[in-house]
Amino acid sequence: MSNPFTGPANINKFLITSNTGKQADVSLGVVEYKYYENVLSNFITASVTVVETGMKEGPEASSLDGLPLRGGEITEIDVEDVKGNKIVLPEGLYVSRVRNAKPNAEQDIYQLDFASKEYFLNEQERVVKRYEGKISTNVEIILKEVLKTKAELDIDPTENNLNILGNLRKPLYTISWLGSKSIPERGGGSGPGGYLFYQNRDKINFKSIDKLFEKKEVRRFIYNDTGIPVAGYDANILEYSIDSDNDFDLQQTIGAYRNKTTYFDYFNQVFKTIDFSIFDAEPNVTTAGPLYINVKKEFIEKPTRDYFYLKDIAVNPPGVGNEQLKNWRSDPVKQNFDSELILVQTKMRYNQLFTVQLTIIIEGDFALKAGDIIRCDFPQLEDRLTKGLNVESSGIYMVGSVCHRITPSETFTSLGLIRDSFGT
Repeated sequence: MSNPFTGPANINKFLITSNTGKQADVSLGVVEYKYYENVLSNFITASVTVVETGMKEGPEASSLDGLPLRGGEITEIDVEDVKGNKIVLPEGLYVSRVRNAKPNAEQDIYQLDFASKEYFLNEQERVVKRYEGKISTNVEIILKEVLKTKAELDIDPTENNLNILGNLRKPLYTISWLGSKSIPERGGGSGPGGYLFYQNRDKINFKSIDKLFEKKEVRRFIYNDTGIPVAGYDANILEYSIDSDNDFDLQQTIGAYRNKTTYFDYFNQVFKTIDFSIFDAEPNVTTAGPLYINVKKEFIEKPTRDYFYLKDIAVNPPGVGNEQLKNWRSDPVKQNFDSELILVQTKMRYNQLFTVQLTIIIEGDFALKAGDIIRCDFPQLEDRLTKGLNVESSGIYMVGSVCHRITPSETFTSLGLIRDSFGT
């Protein structure tokens, strides 16, 4: 894509340090750099395509074999858009894969994939201990003491406790699993469940979906392919596509509107069935817009998905040794996890979050990160004429994914936007 309203970014540094200690700055050879963040990803990724004629220290060898590049090399990357916004990672990125190498007599072409340090740490560490108490506290402990990350953490406190066994699971997997069992604190009460666990350039985030939607918008965009700036907006949306706009068939399949869960209490040998509707959760949910369901009511009057859950009763009580035994005796039927309160509404909240999915392309803006809240306005078209804004599509969105793409001639930012409702 070429657009006269975008310009090239500055690649101030692209310094690769090999595992032997040799270094090469390949910034002059970068023909394409892509940087990625995603609210469904526990780590940052990137990729680069490099064309070079050899290392400065030794013209007979390029960086590919001169360093050499074999995987795990730390890379310091400093890129800056035309507005002065930078992407600089304190811990750097690490080479995860070398691919599509095409060496020849005149030049070498190769591609490198990168990931943040936490990706590699996760492959080496395992959660082996037992943890009890507040989920958010245990998330912080696992990140600091098991994963041993040095990144800044942003963790929303959870209302509920959960006693867990590590079971030799990987740290990032364990925390993602805990996110589906978490509900946020809300001044003595509790909000709807569902946390997102992701990394952006600033922090590792363990965030409540609802509290993310409470954040202030950081940018305002409007669809306008003329390139003329519009007062009150930060930039124009150059292109957009609707990836998913309320797939009713899929929503029924996953039980997004109504589902039924059967719980089995094996301690008392009792079954209990709960029919849960999206309307039951509506009063307590913070959404991007009005939460209304404009579908034929007769198709959501009955559950469209069945779940079965074994209650976590009389298992893993708090304490150690005799203390644990004493706690169990004092309340032998106490639940470790209140599945009736949390499980169904959390599943529904995750499903609801991706009701509307858009992809927009704007001029490069490196300030935008996964998890940001932005506002997008789209025109209402009537008889080929633009008449005001489309109130159904316009409104706030969460940045679900972001890709900053740099080439020698232009820079674009592609945003995967998600929201849980229609309207402003």
